[in-house]
Order: sequence, then structure tokens, then C-alpha cells
Amino acid sequence: MRTPPTIQVPILFGARCWFAIISLSLAFSFNAATAAEKKAAVPAKKAPPANFQPNPKKLNPPPGVVVPAAVKAELTAGAAALGKEIETLRVSLASKPALLALLPDVQIYHNAVRYALEDDIFTSTNQFNSARALLKAGSERAKQLAAGNAPWNTKAGLLALKSQMEAAAAADAAAKKKAPAPAPLTHLAVVRGYVSKIDGSVQPYGLKVPVTYLTGDDKPRRLDFWLHGRGDTLYEIAFIEGQQRPTSQFLADDTFVLEPYGRFMNAFKFAGETDVWEGLEHATEHYPIDPNKLAMRGFSMGGAGAWHLGAHHPDKFASVNPGAGFVDVKNYQKLADKLATIPWWEQKLWNLYDPLASPINLINTTLVAYSGEEDGQKAAADLMEAALLKEGVKMTHIIGPKTGHSYEKEAKVVVAKLVDEATNKGISHQPKKVTLVTHSLKFNRAHWVQADTLEKHWEPARIEAEAGPSGVQVTTKGVAGLTLSPPQSLTRAEGEQSVVIDGQRLQTPRFVSLVKDGGRWRIGRSSKLEPVNAPLAKLHNLQGPIDDAFMDSFVMVRPTRPSFNAAAKKWAKSELEEAAFHWRRYFRGEPRIKDDTAITDDDIKSNNLVLWGDPVSNAFLRRIADRLPIKWEANQIKVGDKSYDATKHAPTFIFPNPLNPSRYVVINSGFTFPQYAGASNSFQTPKLPDWAILDLSVPLAERVLGKGVVAAGFFDERWQLKKNE
Repeated sequence: MRTPPTIQVPILFGARCWFAIISLSLAFSFNAATAAEKKAAVPAKKAPPANFQPNPKKLNPPPGVVVPAAVKAELTAGAAALGKEIETLRVSLASKPALLALLPDVQIYHNAVRYALEDDIFTSTNQFNSARALLKAGSERAKQLAAGNAPWNTKAGLLALKSQMEAAAAADAAAKKKAPAPAPLTHLAVVRGYVSKIDGSVQPYGLKVPVTYLTGDDKPRRLDFWLHGRGDTLYEIAFIEGQQRPTSQFLADDTFVLEPYGRFMNAFKFAGETDVWEGLEHATEHYPIDPNKLAMRGFSMGGAGAWHLGAHHPDKFASVNPGAGFVDVKNYQKLADKLATIPWWEQKLWNLYDPLASPINLINTTLVAYSGEEDGQKAAADLMEAALLKEGVKMTHIIGPKTGHSYEKEAKVVVAKLVDEATNKGISHQPKKVTLVTHSLKFNRAHWVQADTLEKHWEPARIEAEAGPSGVQVTTKGVAGLTLSPPQSLTRAEGEQSVVIDGQRLQTPRFVSLVKDGGRWRIGRSSKLEPVNAPLAKLHNLQGPIDDAFMDSFVMVRPTRPSFNAAAKKWAKSELEEAAFHWRRYFRGEPRIKDDTAITDDDIKSNNLVLWGDPVSNAFLRRIADRLPIKWEANQIKVGDKSYDATKHAPTFIFPNPLNPSRYVVINSGFTFPQYAGASNSFQTPKLPDWAILDLSVPLAERVLGKGVVAAGFFDERWQLKKNE
């Protein structure tokens, strides 16, 4: 018999965590394991089925099985017919906005089959029938909408579905002489769709709806996110088919469970992260969701997503429950002895998403981590545990004995209990002490503390703030501006309050923005209130790098005129085609592309603009070229005091749009890691910083580990070129 595992479980007092050590006895025995037997076992990536088509470009999702001509013709016709139904509804429901808003619930079925056909990604011949079923389901929803109904969006409709499913299950059990009969369903599965602000595409998500809501009142209820694991064949048909089942890893009582698609396989980063928030926003419009009772959960790749979302948005969740999943690039990929081969800017940018770069943020929520004892990915949780211990915090880490990359039955019960207790209590929005660590203003807030400006992006910045009756005590590192909004219940301040920041005492309003000027703090204006003509500054959601432009609404702008030279024209055309293709393939959307001459004032107001070509070929780029920090002429590209041959190079960079500085322009780049889209999700990090000069002779596929990047760097905190870059 081996001693049962020791599990650290937090006892919560207010917003701070203290810990008692308890032992959990598990009801089975096992032999003592040797060190060799404990060797970490990361699950091997499954090889694609033998009947898959070749994949020389390492596309993801990979090319699937060959679709027989007759099947392809049948499904193409079925998708076209459903497409016509959708367009008819778009017209007939134009005067009925409530029903028109439900059209994406039909479109998800159409897109799933259309994308599978166009991208040639059916993973088995069985999925031909899956496609037929989805087309049928989409057509049924279309007909219901045409009749003014949407039963999938009503209590009565879902209860009717519940009765049908339970009757069918009972009949099946009786026919097979199974005993006992299936238990009544506690949740109903519904697949929903919404229009993403990023690219106007329709994205699906799954929702498990508690029967207690269907039969009860409309009080706001808890919602758990469940982030799925890695599955390179989890394209739309497979995802929707799976989400139609009323199951999930955890189904807590009286709780909605939202399972985002996350735009395929990116560990819920970039557009995948935006998908999480957009799915929640859509669900909140249709169901009574309690924003104070959200749990962030996931396993494997989904566990990595839970780690990062929890560390970067800790005040959004009452609990964070990652199972397995990586927490950084360097350790997970064992790169410590290879750092000299990796560009310095890539290493800096690992800190954008690495939870290991900001583990202390998780004290602003309740963290319950899980690992299998023999899972190679346990090492990631061990790193987080050690990092938190250095901060004086003991992490709750439930370990499934003698278990690999999965949940152990008894440990799962403990995880569920701890998460239920924390989430059902709700988020504490009035913690006495808040700690925030960030490397970027992309993730700049925890409860009543917000970083407004940094001294230097991609270096660690830290704010520690504690509120009490005598005022607020604050210490900072690497922060140039911040906003404090402590609850009155903590400070008891009705008028001014005392703020001691880095040893300097100020009398301030309770809600106050502070800026550092010449090493001294003073009351300043919130970044949101700065005058329109204020100097440019890196701010939240306006801080780069290039990939940040693709987390919000963007339009790609195609050049329509001749270029400076033939090489630049050919290169820009190829890069635009590659960017559009990879966006569709890996982020499962369709980028909006417009000619440079068709850009409107509304486009400028509402979108990040991705400009392709040069100042001669692209009319919009020509309009703003003299207001950009990198100058591009017929013979040379000038970056500060350095010049590059314009016949052999092209610039790519991100910058606030001079015609609307609250939005970006991006010059000649899509998302920067398509070469890694089929690799480990941990490698899916920004591969270019704010700007770069690229060698036209190096194609995109070979642009890895800095190859083809002649120069690169970050703009400073005022969006100016740095002298040493």
C-alpha cells in the first residue's frame, strides 16, 4: 500500500487564501512505483488515419479522406439549398430583428458542411452521414424560423426535446433489456451561433442548459466554461456533432456549461480568446447568466487555456480549474539550451500568454489545479506551484494517483467539490489586497487596480495595492500610470482618501488615476479621458504586437495599382493570399477583403485595417505614409537612421491608424505564426514584434526562427522607434 496523496486545500478568509493540509484517502490500493515507472508520459500525437490524403504542407486541420464524386455532388447541392434558405430568411426576416438575430443558429450548420467540402477535411466516411444530419438540422431550424418559431431558444422547446430524448433512451434500454433505465437528464444540449466582430464569420458554441432552469424561474445562474482539448480533426462538423450530446466533463447542479469552439486549435489564445468572450456575451443575451458565478475550466489544451485566461483575467472568475495543460513555452518545449537559436523578440513575446510569467495574479480568484500523477503535463502545474510558493502562496493541486493524462475518478470528485464551493460563493469584488503582474497592457486589470501605462512593454510590471480605513498603500514596479477604484466599504472614504504610492503620500479622490512624472507620482487623467490631440501612447488594446490587430474587427485592404517594383508587387500578392488562406484554415473564419479604393469612413472608424502593398500600389497606405514611423520609397526603406534596399525587402509593422488612432493599421502581415499552426499549441506565439524588415526572397513557409527577418523591434511607449533597434 502506498500512502494516500497529500493535497493542499485552501481555507478562504475574505479575499486571501490560507491553507490547511489534509489527506484524501482513495479507495483502492496499488504497488509502490519506481522512479522509472513515474516517468512523465506526454500523450503521443495520434497519426492521421491511413486513408487520409497526403499533407505535405502540414495543414491543420489536415486534408481528410477522398470524398466520392457522387457524395460530394449530393452534399454540395444540400449545402447550396440550405444557403438559399438562409438568404431567403435574411430578406423575409428583415422587419423582424428578434428572429433575424437567430439566423446564425442556422448558419452554423451550413458553414460546417460548406467548410468541410471546400477545405476537403472530412475525417472519415462516417462523417458523410454526419454532414447529411447537420444539413437536415439546419433546414429544420430554417423552416421553424420562417414560421416565426425558434424552439431551441425557448424553455418549452427544450423541454419537449428532453421528453423525446428520455423516451428514446428508455425505449432503447427496454429493447436491449438494460436495467436500470437511464436516469432523467439534468441538462439539455443546444448548439448556438453568433456573428463574430473579428471577421463577420459565424462561430458555433455548445451550451448545456440545466433542466432546473427550464422548469424553474429566471434567476441568474452560475456558468462554467469548459475548454476542449487538442484534436486536429475537430473541425466544425465534429465539434457540432459532439456538442449535440447532453454531456460534459463536469455538469454541476443548476449550472449552465458553455463550451467554446475557440476557433479550432489555438489553446484559446488570440481570436480563440475573443471567441470565449463573444460566446459568453451571446449566451448572456439569451439566458440568465450570473456574471459573479463564472468558473473557468478545461483539460489538456483546454487546461492551458484555463491557466492563461485565469492568470490574465482573474477578476472575471469565481474559480479557475485547469486540468493539465502547459503554462510556458521554454520549459514545456525544453528550450533552455536552445535560446541562442530563437530570436530575442520571440522570447520576449512568450510573456504575452505564459501564465508562468504572472502566476501571482491567480490569488485574485480561487485556483484549483488538477494533474494525473503520471502525466507529463503535471510538470507545468508543478512549475506554477513552485512559482506561487516563492510568493508565499500554497496552490491547491489535486493529484490523481497512478493516473496519466486523464481525470482519476476519486480525485475528480474532490475537484468538483472545491470548484462548486468557490464558484457558488461568487466572485469577491472587494478584496482588501490586489496584486497585478503583467508584461503588456493587453492584460492590465485585476479588481479595483488597473495599469494604464507601462515604463517598458515586455518587461515585468507589478502593482500591489492594499486598501484600509486609513487609505490605500501601493507599491509599483515598471508602471508609469495606473487607476485605483477601491470599494468604499474598504476605505470608508466619502471624499478624499490618502494614497501612499512607492512611499509618496497623496490626497486623492476614491476613484483616481495616477501618473509618474520625473520619478514622482501625481494625479493625472485617465487614459480614456485624454484629449484627442494627446501624444500617441501604448494603451490597453492599443499596445501591439502585430498579432493584436487580429483579436478585434479587421479588414484586409488589397492594392489596386502598380507597385514600386515587380518583386514587391509579386510578394505582396502572395502574402495577402497566404494570410487569407491561413486565417480561414486555422482560425475558421473568412477575412473581409476590400480594394484600397473602397475603404469608407465607417471602415476607418470601426476596423483595424491590414494594408497590403506599398505607398504606390495601395491608395490608403499612400494617404497615411508620411505619418508612419517607417518610410518606404522606391529605392529604399528607412527605419530611423538605417536604410534597406526596397527591391529586396519589405516592411511589416503595426501602428495606430493616423486617421483613427483608436484603431490599428497593419502593413503587410497576417497573423505571424501560420508556420506553427499545426505544431504544439505552445509554439503558437507571436513570431514578429511591432515592426520588421523582411527579405523578399524568403517565402512565408521558411520564415521561422528569424530566417528572412533582416531587422525587427518594438516601438517605445510613445509608438516611436527606439534608437537601439
